[in-house]
Amino acid sequence: MNDPAPSQHGPSELARAARLKAARVERGFPTARAAAETFGWNYNTYASNENANAPFSYRKAREYGQAFGTSAQWLYDGAGAPKPDVPTSSPGKPLEVLVPVIGRVGADPDGSVLFATGQGVGDFVPLPPGGSASAVALRISGHSMRGVADDGGLIYFEDQRTPPTSDMLGHVVVVETDQDEVLVKRLLRGSKPGRFDLESIAGPLRRDCRIRWAAHITAIIPPFQARRILKGRGD
Repeated sequence: MNDPAPSQHGPSELARAARLKAARVERGFPTARAAAETFGWNYNTYASNENANAPFSYRKAREYGQAFGTSAQWLYDGAGAPKPDVPTSSPGKPLEVLVPVIGRVGADPDGSVLFATGQGVGDFVPLPPGGSASAVALRISGHSMRGVADDGGLIYFEDQRTPPTSDMLGHVVVVETDQDEVLVKRLLRGSKPGRFDLESIAGPLRRDCRIRWAAHITAIIPPFQARRILKGRGD
């Protein structure tokens, strides 16, 4: 079956679709169907995105960019270089999808997340099972999280920046407070609506905090395995 013909849309939508097709071809997939089947995408949705029948979002651009080894920003609006500075596998083969290590956690007794500045930590790790294009990882530093995650290990979470949900109560999650702190804490119900207690792995309980966003931890990787899967920019 031939790929659908492009419909009539504005220059920006057509250019975005053309970049997506170019990224797919560059990656070694001769047809939209071949790429969709390899990465488990709905063929009609992907083909429509590639032919400008249905414009795709920046979130989708991140997913396609990871699959094709292409910058999401370039796919979406043509900005920057087409190729991100991340490791990729051989052309024509399914890409090992990598996610960034965005900071360190546990270096202080309060369980603060120490986000990197500038270019970031510079390491990448494979997407965990069930992970999405929003997945990121934190490197565990020090022994303040002993019993949950050990020094040198990895914590994955979905970087979606959404408010806490009831299914997070009682669990260790990643949170950002209204004081611009990003922490790994056990989330507990506070004394009033919209407030939460944060139980430390090591350190005092913090009561009635306002939380901007919270995210489930989706995977914890022990140090030995973390050393095997970490990939630097030059790998």
